[in-house]
Amino acid sequence: MTFAYPASPAGPVIDRLHGVAVVDPYRWLEQADSVETRAWVDAQNALTRATLDGPDRDVLVRRLTARFDFPRTPALKRRRARYFFLHNTGLQNQAVLFAQDGASGPSRELLDPNALSADGTVALTAWFPSHDGSRVAYALSGGGSDRQTVRVRDAATGVDLTDRLEWVKFASIAWLPDNTGFYYLRFPEPGTVPPDDEQYFGRIYFHRLGEAQARDALVYERPDQKEVVPLVDVSADGRFVVLTAQRGASDDSEVHVIDRHASAGTARALFTGFDAAYAYAGACGSRLYFRTTKDAPLGRIVSVDADQRHAALREVVAESADRLSAAVMARDRLVVSYLHQASDRLRTFTLDGDARDDLALPEIGSVPSLDAEPDADEVLFTFVSFASPPTGYRALNGRVERFPDFARSDLPRSDLPPEGGSYGEASLPPEGGSYGGPSNDGAASLPPEGGTYRDSSSRSVLPTESRTFRLQPEASVTRQVWYPSRDGTRVSMFLVHRSGIPHDGNRPVLLSGYGGFNITRTPAYDPAILEWLDAGGIFALANLRGGGEYGEAWHRAGMLDRKQNVFDDFIAAAEFLIADGCTRPGRLAIEGGSNGGLLVAAVMAQRPDLFGAVVCRVPVADMLRYHLFTVGRFWIPEYGSADDPDQFRYLFAYSPYHNLRDGVRYPPTLVMTADTDDRVDPGMAKKFAARLQAAGSGGPYLIRIESRAGHGAGKPVAKLIEEDADILAFLRVALRDDG
Repeated sequence: MTFAYPASPAGPVIDRLHGVAVVDPYRWLEQADSVETRAWVDAQNALTRATLDGPDRDVLVRRLTARFDFPRTPALKRRRARYFFLHNTGLQNQAVLFAQDGASGPSRELLDPNALSADGTVALTAWFPSHDGSRVAYALSGGGSDRQTVRVRDAATGVDLTDRLEWVKFASIAWLPDNTGFYYLRFPEPGTVPPDDEQYFGRIYFHRLGEAQARDALVYERPDQKEVVPLVDVSADGRFVVLTAQRGASDDSEVHVIDRHASAGTARALFTGFDAAYAYAGACGSRLYFRTTKDAPLGRIVSVDADQRHAALREVVAESADRLSAAVMARDRLVVSYLHQASDRLRTFTLDGDARDDLALPEIGSVPSLDAEPDADEVLFTFVSFASPPTGYRALNGRVERFPDFARSDLPRSDLPPEGGSYGEASLPPEGGSYGGPSNDGAASLPPEGGTYRDSSSRSVLPTESRTFRLQPEASVTRQVWYPSRDGTRVSMFLVHRSGIPHDGNRPVLLSGYGGFNITRTPAYDPAILEWLDAGGIFALANLRGGGEYGEAWHRAGMLDRKQNVFDDFIAAAEFLIADGCTRPGRLAIEGGSNGGLLVAAVMAQRPDLFGAVVCRVPVADMLRYHLFTVGRFWIPEYGSADDPDQFRYLFAYSPYHNLRDGVRYPPTLVMTADTDDRVDPGMAKKFAARLQAAGSGGPYLIRIESRAGHGAGKPVAKLIEEDADILAFLRVALRDDG
């Protein structure tokens, strides 16, 4: 099939970087609001719609609508006797925040973001109940933007207080125990710094309820390092304010503490040097607990006496063979989440580090949320796997059980419509499926993208129960395999498919990866891949170097000048799937978003012969200029910068935009971005697509530029369905079985 692509005039832009002439023919597409760029976007979207729209896609939309129509409660917290949880009845664009008094009491709607916009693009992106549960500070964002507005709602009446806070991103809020106010992360007010610096110089302020934001007190800043993002916690007794400063997307951090009982009230350094990661886990009196990678790449828990100015670090829980990924304090114990071969385990310890009971999980899977109060015994967590939809649990007095309200029987259910679908073959029976889908977690550590589960409703993407589509064990196969990468390193990969599919070397396979920023990709659930599995497809999730599945050493093996290891791991995964008899190159699709978009674009450029289709979502595609846009400077510790001559050379060697070659038969590719993405600048996706259309001899090479959408966080369900329908429709075209 021949495609007539919209005109993309190549401009005469040549930069000379460290003695190298770098051609950038489509720089004009970085100007999002120019007449030329807008016309180009309209023409490209028209081509994409003409290629993907049709009766087959209409069937996909109907089936995906049914698959998304299941009740879910993606997040829960408890403060005193009051529980808070998000709930979506199925097709609501955004989940609704509820409050409930007691574990079995009636629930009441507290905040419905669906009432705030006609198209569902205003999202509740973060929420922080006060210590007594009487109030909730919550953050709203519009159009997928990272920018947030914070309001405070009375949890009993459902009425907002007068407080309104602007210039917030990546919300970090910590209440005082007396509920009179809270500390929060805020960025510069526009006009007070140069426009390019409005994304930086994060500061911690204190806001007293009832007062204007102009009166908020500055508590902590790092004017000497504009890429530092400070996070804030307050000990349960209110004495200590713990300030954890991260350098952009790096987990390496410094920790300062303010003793509110001291007369000076100034921040005092606990850990300095940005030589390890630290995360606050709780306090017992003056002793503060942290999980850290200091002298422990897989993580350990330490404590320090904040009353002593030069207190020695005390090891509480030693480093183990598994990665320590989370820790919370529940009364007199620590509840710790470990990653064991890319799936989670929960263990408990005394505050002195003595091991106690493990918390039993239903199967191999993920615990994307873990919540407890330091003065209560109950632990709340959510669990998800490839075979099980998200489910909420609580642990109390040694028992683990599903949280009572989550097993509601009055919620609507839907059945699939009878239409089938396939990827060049007969459809298999329509039992359920599972997917370890990407998330877009707006976490303050600011990777381009991260987490373990995609949902449209929350900053901390926390799944819970669904009953409508369940992949029964007897109908599926989920296995973990290990394969050698180019340098001999063993890499793990999950494979999921329907039981009984032919092992004929001709299966359509969708291989997903991320490989960066210490982000973990673990077993998770997404209704869109039910269609893939039901049509005889295989889903593969590779745990690449650069990710966090196997600790900090695994992460560092895939960053900076070692980034090629990530690409080699992904290429080796594809070669394993072919050698193992799962598929062949023409039936192998790859997908990734953000840093994962960089991944699939880079490996497509390096090995175009290996893949039959590429889905490249919101990619970091120009590695020489990424740091000049949005929050790109936050990612320099992970990628490096073209301003540095040594880092320039390895960035230039793999930058996808700069490594496409004329006349090469690149696989069919769908590039996806959004007009209001203020995390990864959409100009990079546009430039990459224009260059691919000019260089490639195959195709189709399409780009989908979504309006009123950002990087992914808070995306309404209706937009998720349309996006997934386009991806699946594209894969049907690209992977059509031609024998």
